[in-house]
Amino acid sequence: MDSPIAEKIEPVILHGGNLARARSLFPQAPNPWIDLSTGINPISYPHSPIPAEALSRLPEPALAEVLRERAARAYGATSAAHVAAAPGTQILLPLVSELAKKSAKPKAVILSPTYAEHARAARLNGFDVIETDDFATLSTADLAIVVNPNNPTGRVISKSDLLALATALKEKDGTLIVDEAFGDAGDGYESLCGDVDQGGIVVLRSFGKFYGMAGLRLGFAVTTPQTAGLLESRLGPWAISGPALHIATEALNDKHWQVDMRLHLRQKSERLDEVLDAAGLTVSGGTNLFRLVRHENAAKIFSYLGEHGILVRAFEERPQDLRFGLPGRQEEWQRLRDALKGI
Repeated sequence: MDSPIAEKIEPVILHGGNLARARSLFPQAPNPWIDLSTGINPISYPHSPIPAEALSRLPEPALAEVLRERAARAYGATSAAHVAAAPGTQILLPLVSELAKKSAKPKAVILSPTYAEHARAARLNGFDVIETDDFATLSTADLAIVVNPNNPTGRVISKSDLLALATALKEKDGTLIVDEAFGDAGDGYESLCGDVDQGGIVVLRSFGKFYGMAGLRLGFAVTTPQTAGLLESRLGPWAISGPALHIATEALNDKHWQVDMRLHLRQKSERLDEVLDAAGLTVSGGTNLFRLVRHENAAKIFSYLGEHGILVRAFEERPQDLRFGLPGRQEEWQRLRDALKGI
């Protein structure tokens, strides 16, 4: 007889950032590798030195409260009570879908193509998952999921459309998850963080992407105080590490750095457009942290760049798509430009 837990196992999805796999695929590639496979800012936030007690002591609850207050101000939430902090938004995906499950046969509808972990988390919690590119279909869901701005296409759904969807879902006790992981760096979109008191809305925010510190593992759910409290209770005490508390509390309060970095990322993404265009690659979407290219020879381009020690994001389910993150140092820009000349 199969174990009940075996029915809930979902295959681990391959994502960007796996340099060990890249080295195995292209063992003759030159070092150092240039990892453009993630949508992470190549410039990390210049935080002050981490105090020794941040590593030697358990995190103080008061520091976690300060972090939630800073996050609420940074993201436009009503109060710290509306914010739950977690060691990465990835941890929050199954927790939020678990809370949204209201029936024995619930349906999750995800606006696609998008980040694949949302579908996996919903399936783990027993949802029948439908992926669609038709926004209107989301209103048929018990749990609707929209990544905004979207990864990897950069698609933006208007705030008015999302609020109307949330209203329709609330009438049948449904939930809308809006993943704003790339919101800090994005242009032309409006956050729903200030609208969660409408009910039935959970907004996810990622710290590591914009601040260039994905390894810190920190993310937030912005929702009603009741739902935020339930999420915090499931996460338990000391969910956020001492170093993460120190760095994020500082970074979320640094308005000057945030404004300057948004301008910098916009300029660098435009520079990436020029580099890709010079190689005959047409940008079909993206945000200020990455660009999406669609090409009939995407698999060959992926391999060619891999042989030159440059890792970009390929998508098994969409073989014509490639995602390019931003190079960091000048020598990385030059290596990318030189490699693309051979395509």
